[in-house]
Amino acid sequence: MCLQRGCCPELRLLEINTKLDSGHCTLPICIQALQLGCPKLQTFRLMNVNPIPKMIRNTPSATPGFPMLEELCIASSSHLFMTDLDLLNVLHGSPHLRVLDLRGCSRITAVGLYALPCQDLECLYWGLYFNSNVMVASNKGIHMLTEKWSHTLQELDLTNQPFSEEDMEIAMGHLANGSGADHFRSLNLTGTKITSSALRLLVAQSTTLNYLNLSSCRYLPRGLKRIYRGQKDIHQLLEKLS
Repeated sequence: MCLQRGCCPELRLLEINTKLDSGHCTLPICIQALQLGCPKLQTFRLMNVNPIPKMIRNTPSATPGFPMLEELCIASSSHLFMTDLDLLNVLHGSPHLRVLDLRGCSRITAVGLYALPCQDLECLYWGLYFNSNVMVASNKGIHMLTEKWSHTLQELDLTNQPFSEEDMEIAMGHLANGSGADHFRSLNLTGTKITSSALRLLVAQSTTLNYLNLSSCRYLPRGLKRIYRGQKDIHQLLEKLS
């Protein structure tokens, strides 16, 4: 690819997208060569593509990364093979990242995300939407992430992530008590172990929350497991939780 040979030094956006029904699509990518060839990249999206690390001869293993990157999307409705190390190789030089979309990345862990250099993340999409028995690598530590980004986080998707009730409660507490609670607007907790007490605290403090998905949350009472849209709808939920 010309992109991996330094031919696009002014490129700001790179998107590779395949159709949902196109089947399993893998794409060998030498991230180091891409980082050297596209140093001004701000948006990098791989949709329904499974990136496979590739090495190119004479490419240095250490690079400055993507210093201007603000959005990374490596998302799929199926299982992706990206690991914590793969993700760090992409983002080790991206302190200004604002949007991180990792839907389908079941091998990524909370510890791996916590190690990223970005301190002001606004949107984290980490839902698992595939129907399979694939083992999920991360089942603890979500509270570390909400603490790290509680001052800036505005949207969070944890669909089907298997974090414990206690972990989720601590995580929601960080969001509710963080300095960014007034800017938090979207939360997808479909299929998680969220409890009424954890939810009550967050909803009470997040005055700008206008989307809340509680579908298939088995730890919630019947009648509450649905999608809530708009502050009026969410306020009515708060009354029921109280």
